[in-house]
Amino acid sequence: MSSETTAPSVTPGAGETAPVPALGRFAETAIRSLVPVLLALVAGGLVLLALGTNPITFYANVWSGGVDFTAWEDTIMRMAPLTLIACGLIFVFKAGIWNLGIDGQFLLAGAVIAGLAPELYGNMPDALMFFILFVVAGVVASVWTIIPAMLRAYYGVNEIITSLMTSFIGINLANILIKGPFQDAASNVPQTKAIPFTNLLPTIPGTRIHVGVIVAALAAVATWYAMSRTSFGLRLAILGANARAATHVGIPVARLIIVSFMVSGLFIGLAAASEIMGIWGYVRADWNPAFGLLVVPLVFLARFNAIAVIPFVAALALLTIGGDFATQEAGISNEFTLLLVGLVLLFMGVTELLGRNRNLGASYLQGIRRKVRVREETS
Repeated sequence: MSSETTAPSVTPGAGETAPVPALGRFAETAIRSLVPVLLALVAGGLVLLALGTNPITFYANVWSGGVDFTAWEDTIMRMAPLTLIACGLIFVFKAGIWNLGIDGQFLLAGAVIAGLAPELYGNMPDALMFFILFVVAGVVASVWTIIPAMLRAYYGVNEIITSLMTSFIGINLANILIKGPFQDAASNVPQTKAIPFTNLLPTIPGTRIHVGVIVAALAAVATWYAMSRTSFGLRLAILGANARAATHVGIPVARLIIVSFMVSGLFIGLAAASEIMGIWGYVRADWNPAFGLLVVPLVFLARFNAIAVIPFVAALALLTIGGDFATQEAGISNEFTLLLVGLVLLFMGVTELLGRNRNLGASYLQGIRRKVRVREETS
């Protein structure tokens, strides 16, 4: 049996000594989830000071730009694709595998439905059109994960490399489609034909918020249920904890890897449909919101919990919406948002390492999972 464990606590058997958590489960979760964010904000504040910007004013402008007047509606709508991407990543990360081809899957699915939508518009009820587009987006992104999934499942090829490579291909293939068969001949800019803004996804009464937000919320609940209440979620957890043990207990590892990859792609495709059919109605060439890698740290901070990830998604949505206003006011690059995300990743790793050394519970990062040492009793 492997000496690694990912469970929050370990019951020692004969000859085993398990570390005693120094803090309760809630405190442990708070430390590992919130401390990296707070440290990133402090470090980001120091960078702002070095740039001659008041960090308090900057963060106040982030709040103002993301909440004041009707900006809160934009922030909530930004949560829809971010939440759906997070749900997709939970399925693979829980299994201990990586799908980093998010942007390629997102853009390829988006290009296909943006090219298909004008052909369907007016030929069927809008509700049926949106249903078809969501299904097509999910299928396209899901199929695009098959190559890295199969290479990992059957040949042991590192899925980080292959998913990144297929992402690069997917991004460029999307641009080829937009500039080629899906090009709007009436536009001087390379883009797909647009469906009228009045015929995008329906909105929640009294707001501009489209129903894609509801789809994302339902997806989060469904993901949480699948991970915590079904045998599928249990199999993913076993695979993520120890692939050899998963094989030993009869879990079809290769098939599970492929299924988890495809489910991940499915949710990423839904994210693309939500963003394009809810906000834009068309896609321009070279457009890439690059949501993928922004969401990765959120999934780890939430410890693979689809409900717990929602507050982190809300914070990222606020930062991306309000950050544009704040960076304009401060006269700095809007890439500062990416800097903050990078700082979160850095401090997340540091917090996990310190947590292991200070017995703050098991780590969710495979490289620094605490090992339970077996000591032989002496007479």
